[in-house]
Amino acid sequence: MYKRTHTCGELRKSNVGEVVSLNGWVNTVRLHGQVVFVDLRDRYGKSQIVFDAESYGGDFEAVKKLSMEDVLSIQGSVRDRAESAVNPNMETGEIEVLISNYTILNEAAPLPFVLNDRENAEENLRLKYRYLELRMDELQNNILTRHKTYQATRSFLSNNNFVEVETPVLMKSTPEGARDYLVPSRIHNGKFYALPQSPQIYKQILMVSGYDRYFQIVKCFRDEDLRADRQPEFTQIDIEMSFVDENDIFFHMEGLTRHIFKSVQNIDLPDPFLCLTYTEAMETYGSDKPDLRYEMKLKDVKEFTDVSEFNAFKSAEVVKGIVVEGGAKYSRRVIDELTNHVKKYKAKGLAWMKAEDGVLTGGISKFFSDEIQKSMWGLLGMNDGDILFLIGDRTDVVLSALGQLRVEIAKRENLTDPNNFKPVWITEFPMFQYDEIMKRFISMHHPFTAPRDEDISMLETDPSNVLSRGYDLTMNGYEIAGGSIRIHSPKVQEKVFSIIGLNRKDVTEKFGFLIEALTYGAPPHGGIAFGFDRLVMLLAGTENIRDVIAFPKTTSAMSLMDESPNRVNRKQLEELGINLKKTSDN
Repeated sequence: MYKRTHTCGELRKSNVGEVVSLNGWVNTVRLHGQVVFVDLRDRYGKSQIVFDAESYGGDFEAVKKLSMEDVLSIQGSVRDRAESAVNPNMETGEIEVLISNYTILNEAAPLPFVLNDRENAEENLRLKYRYLELRMDELQNNILTRHKTYQATRSFLSNNNFVEVETPVLMKSTPEGARDYLVPSRIHNGKFYALPQSPQIYKQILMVSGYDRYFQIVKCFRDEDLRADRQPEFTQIDIEMSFVDENDIFFHMEGLTRHIFKSVQNIDLPDPFLCLTYTEAMETYGSDKPDLRYEMKLKDVKEFTDVSEFNAFKSAEVVKGIVVEGGAKYSRRVIDELTNHVKKYKAKGLAWMKAEDGVLTGGISKFFSDEIQKSMWGLLGMNDGDILFLIGDRTDVVLSALGQLRVEIAKRENLTDPNNFKPVWITEFPMFQYDEIMKRFISMHHPFTAPRDEDISMLETDPSNVLSRGYDLTMNGYEIAGGSIRIHSPKVQEKVFSIIGLNRKDVTEKFGFLIEALTYGAPPHGGIAFGFDRLVMLLAGTENIRDVIAFPKTTSAMSLMDESPNRVNRKQLEELGINLKKTSDN
């Protein structure tokens, strides 16, 4: 192997005349009679290398047999490319390296898929051969973006007096919500650790311990049914601060977010970020993570439907609509597709009217008088060529269905500019929501979230109407961070536990150490956790979270590359005191 003098992305016209050594992978091979052109690649870029039969003293026939992804070490002299051969799409496109010597460090087996055509390879195949997919420019850039995000995070927080503290990976199981991943103890037979779903309790205890400002870029684990944008193990930027309120949190976290976007992608975010209450977000956009890159706000139209002759909405709790600019072009087939879409979210159907020549036509328009139409036209700000979609039902159904319709139409109309970023804080979430299956209240965020000061008395009388001091940071339809001001009073914490159905024994068993810690002078504190993978996904401009994780799992929580999870031998199980139940799969 020739010791590398330059990377494959480093050479420029200033290097012309130099003898250089490069190491890398064969990206492409082009045969032109007695000349062979090879693009040699490493993680820094590509350089064109040239084997010319007239000047190359080695086995030229062997050169012709070079294959994609062979690993080469080469020596040669840098020269200018012919003017007609300059490649403006390569940073090294003005030069090439005329080869004098080379050696094959490793020959590559036939590839299971074409590396520069990942879209035409099944994802499961790419995940099985992830080490090959990671060689692609797109994935290389994504992982580099992830690295830059790590560094930007650490530099900002360290420069603002945050202390990086590692919390345990093996901890006590305190299941509330998602299932824990359990780790059996060999030494303490019959007992288990849990992998952390979050360092939540530990970081609160660090505040009790006086550390004031904490952060950690940490792995977390949740054994839950997965969706396309979720992983069983994920990374978050975990942050906690003492003696703060919501505005303090917002100030510092906006600073962090702006710093990351500027450092990693040279993107300027607004200062300050927009802020909406949960109620405002739901009523206006039908979502608690609204995409503000486009309008299509939800409008209340019940006053019009109530005085119309359209009886289907008369008994509806809520009737809302959205106006789609230029939507009058939609065919009946498209409207039917959108109707089927909202039915996925429990809507019974989708009513519509088109704005044409100053009047509303089609759909349910015949049930609305000229006078009602005129009023609607003005209030909704409609123009010729628009379409109005309406849903009437329970409030939750209407908001959810129209919110999802809004997102679907934005995709169809290409309104989601990937280079436009609209961050918004969502605040004043309900403290609790009632679970019909469990027949009890559960925490909207988590049980350590503090209620608003003015709502504390309602914990005793009307918990369903208590608003929390929780907040989410959302961007372009994604939640990128969530947090809250925490409960620092042991009495309030115990009350919240009781509301969500934990008796004193449960509290002592699961959270007794936290309650005890709060009794020893816990300061007011709050924090937040950024979904690091989703943040990088936005920065990288992809919609697949697996594209920004080096070795992701499938949606069934499997690693196809190393075939985990896998069975273990009986001796290992016996040491742990575990007997496997006989199933059809055993």
